[in-house]
Amino acid sequence: MKKTIVSGLIAAALLSTGFAASAHQAGDIIVRAGAVTVAPNESSQDVVTPDLGNLGEFSVSSNTQLGLNFGYMLTDNFGIELLAATPFSHDISLKGVGKVAETKHLPPTLVAQYYFGSADSKLRPYIGAGVNFTNFFDNEITNDAGGRLSDLSLSNSWGVAAQVGIDYQVNKNWLVNASVWYAQISTDAKFNYTFDNAGTATTVPVTIETDINPWVYMVSVGYTF
Repeated sequence: MKKTIVSGLIAAALLSTGFAASAHQAGDIIVRAGAVTVAPNESSQDVVTPDLGNLGEFSVSSNTQLGLNFGYMLTDNFGIELLAATPFSHDISLKGVGKVAETKHLPPTLVAQYYFGSADSKLRPYIGAGVNFTNFFDNEITNDAGGRLSDLSLSNSWGVAAQVGIDYQVNKNWLVNASVWYAQISTDAKFNYTFDNAGTATTVPVTIETDINPWVYMVSVGYTF
């Protein structure tokens, strides 16, 4: 599915020059709002415990929220854009244990963009690259595995981001949009692990390096000022 969407957006870039209509031009402000889905492509160190053995890697669920982005056209072809959204919520699971925790995050992402076609093109495919900042909060243990897990925290993340998208100008002001993003998100998941050590409850701090690196899909309606 990811390959199909990305291939379709890239192919549209090659067709953009044949549509005559007013579209983005230098000085335009573009606001888009719609559904945005974060689909983690996660990997992590294995969680190896003294009493339960190797529980494998963390898995992180997908989530869909209201997405907003704000763009400004520096020229007819170059722009900048900020992606924002309502907070995403994800379930964190371990093999053999199931869901063990929940977290929320906000991932504002700023990119520089190149729009294909000209200012009078009705179809404006674009590509972008920039930086992502992800703030994790409301980290909560939901299944402590019999009192073993406690005090979860996830470090914030800085990383590179890339996008490909397309705008279709319905009229002078309104447009529809589809875009795909990739964001580099890495975090240290820290928690305490308590186990029975020869009759004594022993607690050790654990840090698991986790790469979330999600694909982000957005379908939206936009307005050009």
